[in-house]
Amino acid sequence: KKLILGIAVLSTSLAFAQTTTTTTTTRTTSSSDVRFGIKAGMNVSSLSKDGALEDQGSKIGFNAGVFATIPVAESFSIQPEVLYTQYGDKYDEVVLGNRYSRARHLDYVAVPVMFQYNFVPNFYVEAGPEFGLLVNAKNKFKNETNNDVITESGDYKDDLNSFNLGIGLGAGYYFTDNIGITARYVAGVTDIAKDRPSNSDAVRNNTFQVGLAYKF
Repeated sequence: KKLILGIAVLSTSLAFAQTTTTTTTTRTTSSSDVRFGIKAGMNVSSLSKDGALEDQGSKIGFNAGVFATIPVAESFSIQPEVLYTQYGDKYDEVVLGNRYSRARHLDYVAVPVMFQYNFVPNFYVEAGPEFGLLVNAKNKFKNETNNDVITESGDYKDDLNSFNLGIGLGAGYYFTDNIGITARYVAGVTDIAKDRPSNSDAVRNNTFQVGLAYKF
């Protein structure tokens, strides 16, 4: 928790420092240029072994949180965020006419720090790290045909790596000065397992996110 909070504070402090000292741009940025906002959207998440994309099972989840867009140059901004985001995976099988699903639900409080470049004022591309803290981990076995939960595990987050690091790449478009659509892919860097045998493959979070953002 201290690491994630420290990174967020450091990133914001650096952004404000650059805002007050940049003199090579064609305009002067000020604290009034900082925009705060809220965002929410859908996750399509999966888990991969050492970057392999085959045989992945995708799970639908959500993400929601707050952000600040901090200009540091004419076309560049830093956008730190704090999100509640749902990762994991899901596999389906059909047995005797019934469809069953096995899903892993991994919920994180994530702090993405995105570096954004605006091609035009209302369209940007972005890249940056995402730091996550695991807050909940459960498995669920469900009969999808009858919508019945057969078994659900207890919270086993203490058996997993509490810290998650990912690299995000994305883009966004604002239809108005306040409302925009966002898309981002986050590729996991760290293994979700806490103590994995040296001869086994690492398993990493991956997710594609789409959503809406509103700037105040």
